[in-house]
Amino acid sequence: MGQTNRAEIRRGVHSRIRKKVRGTADRPRLAVFRSLNHIYAQVIDDDSGKTLATASTTEKALAGASGGNIDAAKRVGAAVAERAKAAGVENVVFDRGGYVYHGRVKALLDATREAGLNKAEAAGNGATEEKNNEE
Repeated sequence: MGQTNRAEIRRGVHSRIRKKVRGTADRPRLAVFRSLNHIYAQVIDDDSGKTLATASTTEKALAGASGGNIDAAKRVGAAVAERAKAAGVENVVFDRGGYVYHGRVKALLDATREAGLNKAEAAGNGATEEKNNEE
């Protein structure tokens, strides 16, 4: 058995995630791609094969001093949420793309929730945290 590098492992994890996560017209998929210097997010309707909204740090409006940090991920998350809402999307399925839900990926998703995507999910998390603290 040969050695595998991190990129190959991530691709395998991503393919397993994609078997389970599918975007529909009612609830499209929010896909994230993270590179060393940039982060990209797009809202995709897998049924029709169309991209409904997109944002990345390669855009001049969203680029800061660095596109590869948490602040940039928050800017991209807010922008993609705003564009998705303009396209008529209120709820999305999150596709982390094989990346660990931590750091820039988590910051992007938190920013989309703060901007108004998946309002029920954001409200539900606060209630479960309070319940866990009580026990």
